[in-house]
Amino acid sequence: MPRLQPGHRTARTAVATLLLLSAVAYTAWVLEVVLSTGLDPVQAYISELAAEDQPLGGLFRVTDLAAGLCLLAAAGTALATGRVGASRRHRWALAGWSALALFGAATAADSRLPLSCAPTSDEMCAARETAGLVPATHTAHAVTSSLAMAGALTALVSLTVAARRYRWWPGVRRFGPWLLGAELLATGWSLASIAAFQAGRGTWALGAGQRLQVLLVALWLGLLALDVARSARAGAPDPSGGGAGDGERCPPTGPFQERRPA
Repeated sequence: MPRLQPGHRTARTAVATLLLLSAVAYTAWVLEVVLSTGLDPVQAYISELAAEDQPLGGLFRVTDLAAGLCLLAAAGTALATGRVGASRRHRWALAGWSALALFGAATAADSRLPLSCAPTSDEMCAARETAGLVPATHTAHAVTSSLAMAGALTALVSLTVAARRYRWWPGVRRFGPWLLGAELLATGWSLASIAAFQAGRGTWALGAGQRLQVLLVALWLGLLALDVARSARAGAPDPSGGGAGDGERCPPTGPFQERRPA
């Protein structure tokens, strides 16, 4: 059986490493368990940890930037070296890696557009935000945060579908749908909580919902990283561009996936 070329094995290892680093950086908020942030993790936006008036804001802005850049680099490497989308049968993978790149870029931008204050814990901040007296970065931050989560959800859906349709990545194929279902529920909780807070009806445990939402994305990224790393160690062959159409079940020879020896 043809083996994976050394350059492509290196690329897969790089993608796996970057995905794992992004997952770790994306969950830096767990440091609030041991660090005194002054914010209630059940009620506060995760973004408030990185607000300009918070004592540890600089730390969380750096970890958000690192997570975004690692995601962007991982997706870019996958698209550039994995021959994703070489044929119609890879369009789910192409959409997934592209969405992951959007997720990374928006997360990096998010870190450069921090909130000026923490509205869930500072009544004056909340009042200024309602009156439109906060810096424009608040609006820009909301846009980049929305783009980041849209990219994350699209990536989870597309790459999980790719794993099951093309029989790639056994971990994502098995556990991805469960993580995706939980992520959709957590996203619904977060959106409802944000709407309630903006309507002046309390936070509805907004912080807990957002933290669960982010944690599930990080777990999915870690799972994908492990599958990509395993495919590099297994020496799966480089995928070809021909073959079945998108509507058919394809043999496990797609980008960044494992192929068992015959």
